[in-house]
Amino acid sequence: MLQGSSFAFVNPRRSRPPVFADGSAFRALAAALTAPFEGRFDDLGGVEARGFLLAGAASALCGAGVLTVRKTGKLPRAVLSESYDLEYGTAGLEVHEGELAPGARVLIVDDVLATGGTVAAAARLVERAGWQVAGISVALELTALGGRAALGDRYEIFSLLQY
Repeated sequence: MLQGSSFAFVNPRRSRPPVFADGSAFRALAAALTAPFEGRFDDLGGVEARGFLLAGAASALCGAGVLTVRKTGKLPRAVLSESYDLEYGTAGLEVHEGELAPGARVLIVDDVLATGGTVAAAARLVERAGWQVAGISVALELTALGGRAALGDRYEIFSLLQY
């Protein structure tokens, strides 16, 4: 397990978060993100872009598959799309249609929960695809931005660190 708040996820002077540069810390982070949901998910929904890395690492540890939740226009086959509002405009997420079995339980994984817009869009997309949201797991929650409140009590949310 990661020790206290020595976990460093964001460093504005480096393109790679320090936790990704340290194999042991990265492994511990990946394990910590799935542990609260053990046995309750089939696949990990990694939200672009750091969520891909986190979901991939967690997948290697727990054996679950990875669903890539991509920004609009990046997937080659037929997709389902979900748009969401940003402070400065709109954005969108997509998944491949039929990528998972109907009713698959998806744990949504991302690096940061801020205002909740991205993860909420990912959750709506998972549900529209006919899958179930098993929960939402993030490395860092910026509590002052109200993302958890914006998501309501509909989903179980785990954040490793809150700031």
